[in-house]
Amino acid sequence: MIQILIDNPLLLLFTVAAIGYPLGRIKFRGTSLGVAAVLFVGLAIGSLHPDLKLPEIMYSLGLVLFVYTIGLSSGRGFFASFRRKGLRDNLLVMGALVFAALLAAIAHTVLSLKPTLTAGMFAGSLTNTPALASVVEAIKGFAPPQLLDQMLAEPVVGYSVTYPMGVIGVILAIGLAQQLRKTDYAAEALRLRDLGGLNRRIFNRTIRVTNPDICHHPIHEIIRQNRWDVIFGRMKHEGKLGLAHGWVSFCPGDLVTVVGSLEELDKVTSCLGEESHERIELDRTELDYRRFFVSNSQLAGHRLRDLNLPQQFGAVVTRVRRGDVEFLPHGDTVLELGDRIRVLTRRENMDAIAAFLGDSYRALSEIDILSFSLGLALGLLVGIVPIPLPGGVNLKLGIAGGPLIVALILGAQERTGPMVWSLPYSANLTLRQFGLILFLAGIGTRSGYAFVSTFTQGGGLLIFVAGALITCVTALAMLWIGQRVFKIPMGVLIGMLAGMQTQPAVLGFALEQTGNDLPNIGYATVYPIATIGKILLAQLLLTLLR
Repeated sequence: MIQILIDNPLLLLFTVAAIGYPLGRIKFRGTSLGVAAVLFVGLAIGSLHPDLKLPEIMYSLGLVLFVYTIGLSSGRGFFASFRRKGLRDNLLVMGALVFAALLAAIAHTVLSLKPTLTAGMFAGSLTNTPALASVVEAIKGFAPPQLLDQMLAEPVVGYSVTYPMGVIGVILAIGLAQQLRKTDYAAEALRLRDLGGLNRRIFNRTIRVTNPDICHHPIHEIIRQNRWDVIFGRMKHEGKLGLAHGWVSFCPGDLVTVVGSLEELDKVTSCLGEESHERIELDRTELDYRRFFVSNSQLAGHRLRDLNLPQQFGAVVTRVRRGDVEFLPHGDTVLELGDRIRVLTRRENMDAIAAFLGDSYRALSEIDILSFSLGLALGLLVGIVPIPLPGGVNLKLGIAGGPLIVALILGAQERTGPMVWSLPYSANLTLRQFGLILFLAGIGTRSGYAFVSTFTQGGGLLIFVAGALITCVTALAMLWIGQRVFKIPMGVLIGMLAGMQTQPAVLGFALEQTGNDLPNIGYATVYPIATIGKILLAQLLLTLLR
């Protein structure tokens, strides 16, 4: 059976995935490994034979797909975070990395380790392959020819022994923190989204206008003066139904429907008049509503006000649903492929609006191969470009850092002329999941045998314990400081921890625990800085400890 798996890498891949994925769904005290279980199954199967491993191209492809799709979906939130708490978050992560480097230096002194082994241990305990690669490249610059092969092997040994606990230790730290804090991730996400106007429960109310002071003022002016976060829909004036456009004015006795949260609806009601028992939103004889898919690529990345729906079609957008989140639209709302928007208009306009928006579920399942491939190619090129640093050292972001940084920029831009960089929501999730499975199965099978063999060699246990302590102590310290000192929400914080580790497996576990996208924001916010920081610190350790 082992030989069959060696000869058939695709069979090996799907065997690991088929065993690991259902194991990850099993919960123990409310906690499950999630998709990260694929990694552990890969380690177990890979330990059976040195040739029982997936080709490197599978691991690389999975990593590139995963980080690129994460970057596309998180680009807008990543750059917006720097206007809020991004600087604080990145400083916290850099402090954690320096702390981990100090722990590695202490282990070097206590265990009398070689500098090359210590640098590899640091890279492995923080699960950063680019950091290991930078150490190997640095060794080539100073190692004597007769000792070159031996010195190049030493950081790889330290890396392979400590890497598995670099994943498991962080997952255990998150599980321990969850047990101690009893975090309600659903309530946390709802509270954060409420602060940003997202995912509030939306209601519809009919209000009778009785306040004469607001008459003869256009609706857009009233909304701006009162800073209401609502959408006006239907309006009944002298028995006739029409749309409550921004330039329309009220008169006493008018009925108007308003969409928003209960808190906002109460504010509007107290200002305009009183709640009416006549529910004109239920009258669909003249005005009707329907949800449309935004599948027209020419609209993606454009603001809602730029579409001129009221002028073109006599229509008002009252709600937008993106993934599992529903929120009120505004003029500055940027549409994305896959959005479902609720449009209020006359029945005869429905077909024209459907043609304008696309409204094709099939189109949302397709990917623009040109823009997707071009974005990935740009990311890979950025990853291989050497960045010169002081001391003659060249930094490369690699196949993880380059595509992520490019994807963050493209995701924030949404489009460049006719090129739409963003992916439909469902397509992004599918590619992300597939990439993560490839990555976990690849790195697991490729590390399994080396892990077992080096662990059983002399000194392997001490290196393993030292690496585990670096991982766990750093993770727990970051979680404690992030929660107690900086009051960072747990969902975002565990995503930051995954980003600090630059570890998709931990991010997959975090996403499974929270059931929402908050970890993605934390991950994307700190990942670029964490990648660069670990590369620099690994080489700094190697230089200072020589």
